[in-house]
Amino acid sequence: MDLNTVKAVVRPRGREELAGLRPGDALLAGGTWLFSEPQPKVKRLIDLNDLNWAPMRADEAGLTLAATCTIATLYGFEPPPAWPAAQLIPECCRSFLASFKIWNMATVGGNICLSLPAGPMISLCAALDGICVIWMPDGSERRMSLLDFVRGPMDNALEPDEILRAVEIPAEALRRSAALRRASLTPLGRSGALIIGTRAREGAFALTVTAATRHPVRIDFDAIPGRAALMSAIDNAIPDTLYYDDIHGRPDWRRHMTRLLAEEVREELMEAAA
Repeated sequence: MDLNTVKAVVRPRGREELAGLRPGDALLAGGTWLFSEPQPKVKRLIDLNDLNWAPMRADEAGLTLAATCTIATLYGFEPPPAWPAAQLIPECCRSFLASFKIWNMATVGGNICLSLPAGPMISLCAALDGICVIWMPDGSERRMSLLDFVRGPMDNALEPDEILRAVEIPAEALRRSAALRRASLTPLGRSGALIIGTRAREGAFALTVTAATRHPVRIDFDAIPGRAALMSAIDNAIPDTLYYDDIHGRPDWRRHMTRLLAEEVREELMEAAA
């Protein structure tokens, strides 16, 4: 869609050129949402692509994903065998259910900053202890858990003039075993519930609920719990008012699917542990 209110496009080549953001500015990475509907308040686009951030870096510390890393690039990543939880990467990428044209433009940072419940990059990074690296306007940076960064639908923790630079996924999280389940009202529909379980080598178990809730919910256990304990923990952590309500699923259906898929995840990881 043409954005006929835009008067200028700025292509910064260094961080210093990002200073001076003003009302009416919009940061452009992939633009798949930005160009999908009218944006009458946008007067100037700040194109981040000429900053030439390396899409990703894998080292002993873990995996760092630039905010401008495309879904297609992430999907093509070949993780080391020591990172079994990296199997979640292609599974979450496929949860976009988008054409190759979208995959080649949509970015990790754009999906996270939009903060929609069904954002699969939110699901991936929340389940793997993702840390958001945020550039502040004074030239410094701050870090915060993705679980705290995404506060609700189209609501994130960025302050005025701040920019999401990257997401860091620690190697310890990638060394866990993992299982994912996803539900939608239609075969090619938006996620109504996306549940990820991870188990550390020491036995600790974590369940991450996304798409079904207004923001990601993480529930941690010292070991894989029994079914009754898991259901009780879900009910305690997720009040009925936190389940999302839109055309892609009613709250009662999302609650039911969360409990059902969580049990499937628990069983899969319990069998793998045995």
